[in-house]
Amino acid sequence: MRCDIRILSEGFDPEAEVAAFRASLDASGAMVSFTGMVRPSGTDGAVSALCLQHYPGMTERGIAEAVQGAANRWPLEAVLVIHRVGEMAPRDPIVLVATASAHRRAAFEAADFLMDFLKSRALFWKSETGAAGRNWIEPRDDDYADAARWDAD
Repeated sequence: MRCDIRILSEGFDPEAEVAAFRASLDASGAMVSFTGMVRPSGTDGAVSALCLQHYPGMTERGIAEAVQGAANRWPLEAVLVIHRVGEMAPRDPIVLVATASAHRRAAFEAADFLMDFLKSRALFWKSETGAAGRNWIEPRDDDYADAARWDAD
């Protein structure tokens, strides 16, 4: 399985990344991609900026372990994970996950599994800036519940 994990401090073009990923596939009959964007509103109203920090090296290792976990569950040809760090504006792309497999179910479930990991377990620290100032944010209970689905498997 081919795997590409990137933590970027500058913007990226999700459509171009998905097109390049799709062009690189040899044997897959299915490809799924998910792009997450900075929400324009948060816990305290309008968001003017989102800032993500990470632990270089350790964050990538954790994501690689999650990708390996996905590959152990589903027959994947390739996985792409791109995640932004630093300061971002509302609607900026923050994350892209793409998975490819011979069949759709494996590609869908692997992408869902990886997003659940990124939302609840990856080593990122997030803060929002809005009218009330800077506010640190944690994963929501729903994020943890989504990730827990995979623990039962």
